[in-house]
Amino acid sequence: MAFAAPEARSGDTSRIVSIGGAVTEILYALGKEQKIVGVDTTSLYPPRAAREKPSVGYMRQLSAEGVLSLRPNLILAIQGAGPPATMAVLKAAKVPMVVVPDNFSGEGILDKIRTVANAVGVPGRGECLVKKVAADLDALAKLKAAIGKKRRVLFVLSFLNGRAMAAGHGTAADGIIRMAGAVNAIDSFHGYKAISNEAVIAAKPDVVLAMQRGGPGNVTADTVFQQPAFAMTPAAAKHAFVAMEGLYLLGFGPRSAQAARDLAVTLYPGLNAAPLPSAGKDTLARACAS
Repeated sequence: MAFAAPEARSGDTSRIVSIGGAVTEILYALGKEQKIVGVDTTSLYPPRAAREKPSVGYMRQLSAEGVLSLRPNLILAIQGAGPPATMAVLKAAKVPMVVVPDNFSGEGILDKIRTVANAVGVPGRGECLVKKVAADLDALAKLKAAIGKKRRVLFVLSFLNGRAMAAGHGTAADGIIRMAGAVNAIDSFHGYKAISNEAVIAAKPDVVLAMQRGGPGNVTADTVFQQPAFAMTPAAAKHAFVAMEGLYLLGFGPRSAQAARDLAVTLYPGLNAAPLPSAGKDTLARACAS
């Protein structure tokens, strides 16, 4: 689905509900945090966002009543927010809503920034942030040019009844693997699906990638390599396992070029990887706030 960034708004944006971790991160980077009256549970960066803003729940399990109780005059919702019935109620309530595209590429990040900036009436700040992120993406491209043989990476979201839930095409995991200069070891389907032991062995991953998260569902190196199929992979031979914080790894927001750089350096230890231009500059938390 194609999206076009909306024209810059001139209406009231004093009460914003932000749905989607990258959307919230962009709003903070643009200096619009004081206008946010509610966020979803994926809004984990900057860390104070989850502490200081009321929660409207998980982005795919929203309650229309919970969102509308905050009396928003603008809803910014990442593509895929839902469920559809809730989104239909919110649209029927005639609260201005902008659906923010969620394409898993460098250009997709820039489109996302422009969409959010225009929606809240600060296109100039949006272009400021676009330039900073574009510089990071350019530096990342130069880093990737030094990569020789690409490593095969299998992303495991979770285990369901002993089967790995893996990332195929069209996923954030697929996007960040490619952005880091590697190959997604799963190329036979789109989305996240449970795969068989035979598929794990056939994928021949050099590295297994996962999200860092607490709780009983946490995927660890031990969780992965104790599975007989994974024990037969090249990744197991070198105990090659990488875990990164979920929003940083899969959010496709302002810090994603840095996340891809960090992943690339881990996958290819021989790279002479200088920090990206935005490194050390408050990690873009308020990069273009004024």
